[in-house]
Amino acid sequence: MYYPDELVEEVRMKNDIVDVISGYVRLQKKGANHFGLCPFHNEKSPSFSVSGGKQMYYCFGCGAGGNVFTFVMNYENYTFAEAVKMLADRAGVDLPEMEYSEEVRKKEGRRTRLLEVNKAAATYFYYQLRSPKGEAGYRYLAGRALDKETMHKFGLGFACMSGNSLVQYLRSKGYADDLIQEAGLAGFDERYGLHDKFWNRVMFPIQDINHRVIGFGGRVMGDAKPKYLNSPETMIFDKSRNLYGLNFARTSRQNNVILCEGYMDVIAMHQAGFTQAVASLGTAFTSGQASLLKRYVKEALLAYDSDGAGVKAALRAIGILKETGLNGRVIRMEPYKDPDEFIKNLGAEAFRERMEQAENSFFFELRMMERDYNLEDPEGKTSFHREIAKKLCGFSEEVERDNYMQAVAERYRIGYENLKKLVVSYAARTGLAAPVTRPKSGLSRKQNTPEENRKKPQRLLLTWITEEPGVYPKVAKYVTPEDFTEELYRKVAERLFEGLSRGEYNPAALISMFTDEEEQREAAALFNTKLARLETKQEREKALHDIVYAVKKNSYEYYSGRLGAEVNAINQVIAGKKALEELSKTHISLDE
Repeated sequence: MYYPDELVEEVRMKNDIVDVISGYVRLQKKGANHFGLCPFHNEKSPSFSVSGGKQMYYCFGCGAGGNVFTFVMNYENYTFAEAVKMLADRAGVDLPEMEYSEEVRKKEGRRTRLLEVNKAAATYFYYQLRSPKGEAGYRYLAGRALDKETMHKFGLGFACMSGNSLVQYLRSKGYADDLIQEAGLAGFDERYGLHDKFWNRVMFPIQDINHRVIGFGGRVMGDAKPKYLNSPETMIFDKSRNLYGLNFARTSRQNNVILCEGYMDVIAMHQAGFTQAVASLGTAFTSGQASLLKRYVKEALLAYDSDGAGVKAALRAIGILKETGLNGRVIRMEPYKDPDEFIKNLGAEAFRERMEQAENSFFFELRMMERDYNLEDPEGKTSFHREIAKKLCGFSEEVERDNYMQAVAERYRIGYENLKKLVVSYAARTGLAAPVTRPKSGLSRKQNTPEENRKKPQRLLLTWITEEPGVYPKVAKYVTPEDFTEELYRKVAERLFEGLSRGEYNPAALISMFTDEEEQREAAALFNTKLARLETKQEREKALHDIVYAVKKNSYEYYSGRLGAEVNAINQVIAGKKALEELSKTHISLDE
């Protein structure tokens, strides 16, 4: 949905960023800005800055930044249009109605009705659990050591013994039979008609990341089969792209997520303080779920059951995490089966220690593979080492492969050179690249790339101008938006320079030019690059001159390389050469 720029700006201006973020983060005023602990990564010292003057936020720890729209998008996982709507509602700004085609209107209307009927069912189950009819369910949950607060947090409920009590309740609320059936809340047959899908079960509402009920899981009371029954997939419920507990875990702001197998594990973990726990929804872990996790964390700790099925599931999940680009480590549950049992017997602190000691996923795979070989037998030991070599070939990056070869050689007491020969041999037979030869000596020093050396002066100049708008007239003599060679930088400079030339200063509005969250983050970084602390006026003037000169020199070299390819390149080169000659002889004064 597109909203006019004027309306977006009205919504932004009526939502002071300090007020909005204060509703999520505890802020303390220090100087001109407010500071707090960043809600987007785990930290102990506040590096999260909110500027009321700029109407922007920026974290100097993780680089998260933007205006009030960016914050809501990032924190609530909203699209730009959803963030605008939420903040418009907050400020009492009327937005135009979205215009849909007839087909889209029907589809969206159906989605809304499915969410409504699921919410009504969740409410029904919730109150059934707390009524005399739900006594068996309540007794079961209390026996699993869940307290009232936890049961409330997860909206736990109960489906009683009656075969159509939910259907009757939903009908009384005006929901049509076809909608109840489409939501997966009821089935139909000629003998019984429309009847409840769930009965005599403890109910676990499944919520999306915005806390909307999209389905249910039910655990039967007694020995009936299946033990767990889940809602079928619907227009609003895709099991492969949702995770149980993620609606809470995404705001835990930990640097990892704990991946469990079942609902009860997740709930027990949250009650014990591990609010980053999630679980797949009655199916094996999928690449869609891994991609969803990647939006929030870089590492997943696997807390799967310690039995054979759990090990198999963990091995499968490790492969999926690796393909998605997430780091995976495995928490050892022994001597207990699952996290719930572990915490009940050894406590939360013991589990936290196991988390800290979580095993590297590659070495977990080797340890599981080791079970199939007799390492006391030379032949068995050789076969195991061959399998290790095969697995090492799975690392596409030569440096990573070499690091693992060193670690494997040390752990399994294999000569590094011998292991390398095995890997090279297997790589040659399968067509995989051989690992690089390790240098015997030499030091590598981290250096900025040529690209970063070009970008940094441009960021510094934009930050300086937004910190001190008064320097713009002095800079504008030499630098134009075309001198910013990165497309995003140039767009920002065009708007910033245009506004300042009219006496308007509004950097937060510039970020709203971009609807993509990553672009907003990058734009925010342009106004928050760290400037060196310079004590004297002479030092500051020299620094500004050097930055302007660097931007202009980069621009000159950029357009010189495009002569003949771009129509305006020759004009930029001529103007750039002239400006460089003038700058080399000019002192930029910071006097008014």
